[in-house]
Amino acid sequence: MFVIRTIEKLVVRTKPGAMRFSSVGNSHDNPVVTVKQGKLKGAVKKGIDGSPYYSFKGIRYGEPPVGELRFRAPVPIKPWDGIRDATEHGPVCPQFDMSVVDFVEGSEDCLSLNVYTKSLQPNSKLPVMVYIHGGAFLSGSGNAETYGPEFLFLHDVIVVTINYRLEALGFLCLDTPEVPGNAGMKDQVLAMRWVKENISTFGGDPDNITLFGESAGGACVNFHMLSPMSKGLFNKAIAQSGVCLEYWAIAHQPVERAFRSGKVLGKDTKDKKELLDHLRGLPALDLARLTVKTRTPDEKFRGLPIYYTPTVEKKFEGQEQFLTEDPLQMLLSGKVNKVPFMCGYNTAEGILLIPEHRKKLEVLNKEPSYLVPRDIAMISSKEKLEEFGQRVKEFYFGGKDATEDDVQPIVDVHTDINFTYQAHRLMHFYHKMAPTYMYRFDYCTKMNMMRNIFGDDAVKGACHVDDLFYLFHTPMTESIYEENEEIRKAVYDVTKLWTDFAKTGNPTPTKDGVEWRPYNSSTKEYLLIDKETKMSSNLEKERVEFWNKMYADAGLPSITKSNL
Repeated sequence: MFVIRTIEKLVVRTKPGAMRFSSVGNSHDNPVVTVKQGKLKGAVKKGIDGSPYYSFKGIRYGEPPVGELRFRAPVPIKPWDGIRDATEHGPVCPQFDMSVVDFVEGSEDCLSLNVYTKSLQPNSKLPVMVYIHGGAFLSGSGNAETYGPEFLFLHDVIVVTINYRLEALGFLCLDTPEVPGNAGMKDQVLAMRWVKENISTFGGDPDNITLFGESAGGACVNFHMLSPMSKGLFNKAIAQSGVCLEYWAIAHQPVERAFRSGKVLGKDTKDKKELLDHLRGLPALDLARLTVKTRTPDEKFRGLPIYYTPTVEKKFEGQEQFLTEDPLQMLLSGKVNKVPFMCGYNTAEGILLIPEHRKKLEVLNKEPSYLVPRDIAMISSKEKLEEFGQRVKEFYFGGKDATEDDVQPIVDVHTDINFTYQAHRLMHFYHKMAPTYMYRFDYCTKMNMMRNIFGDDAVKGACHVDDLFYLFHTPMTESIYEENEEIRKAVYDVTKLWTDFAKTGNPTPTKDGVEWRPYNSSTKEYLLIDKETKMSSNLEKERVEFWNKMYADAGLPSITKSNL
């Protein structure tokens, strides 16, 4: 859920009142728990199988990051007296919300999380799944309207979703002790520390925590696998449709972007303190959608509009740094939190980008070098970049100018540039460090809400975000799920893979049916997740080899010597 001008056509948010799983009204059905910081009052709700579960929403894990705390690392929530209400979600971060196509004021006091559990007995030791939402680092929240836990509850796990600061509020970087960057990532770390410290109160096992996320959230999961701040806070990891090696996942010239942001917002200065004072004095919502407003001429045509992102921090004495080295170099040198890892993507992620490509068709046909990812473009000469662009045009479009009807190659090129190759590259570099499982998600049913809106009958496969509708309950898919037995089976099967991995580190521990074997560099085995789930090998072989050769020719670390 990250392509601003494309997704603006989509309204998926429903009113909270549309939720069917309402709280039980009796007073004894408002459980009170005691965490390290104080007491919380939650609610009892009913799952899709009719069984009750406990819901604790809007739990503050950090102090309001306002005033002098704006852009800084978060401060842990202080203990409180009395009983805090945890029956409603906390405020979302101020943002331009891509799902409702509008600015959402929210509140900077947005550092909250939600815990859903079937047991409040500390000795239950239930596996814990902590979800990091996507949204291009600029949009979204962990709210149940989008990420309801009911499907995952078919398999006895605890589900935690979190809010973190977005866009400039979460990822402004001035390379100074006050604003070193990565505030949003440090929010996530603080939330994870809260979970580690308190989840046993909710029946969870603090030594069996799985971190999972999709799109930008998937990249976040990867960053936590690299960050020393996150070490020991989780035991397994799942990255869906996004990894830390994507060009869009790491900041490019963040300080320059900060100054461009100041200029857009009425402060044209080169003085960092003057800029910081100005940005801290603005209403929070003024800082939303700076992603689009601060693009360079090149960025208007190259890549996805995702720029306020995690960054490599400078080291300052007396501070914790989230990330101080290039992610790729950390992977190559083994500086990783080595945990069992599941990673994959959807067959046709690029369906979401068809409208955007069509808008830029004339420019991309004339200058296909814009289809070369930023990490290659920024180190290539003009001549080499043009050569690479012609290679892309030849490989995907047969050397011809694309038309609006060339939907399959348009989908393929954007799937590969933004998701496919880097997932394979990451798996190659990581798989020897810990058990590693690769998948491709290919289910196509009425549950594929994004494909149903953006899709074209000429293109097969699941669109970006479509996998989430099989993992999380939402009001918009509730009737589809209830009325179709085949879809209910698909949801059960997908959630079982995810939760079995969370429980054991192996997505098919009992080996009933298909055995999902770990990835290795010789066979490159992966699980095709579809109506007929099966193992296969050498996923997208020719397309991966094409990009592998380009990365090698650009002088960047690649998977293997290409056959192309």
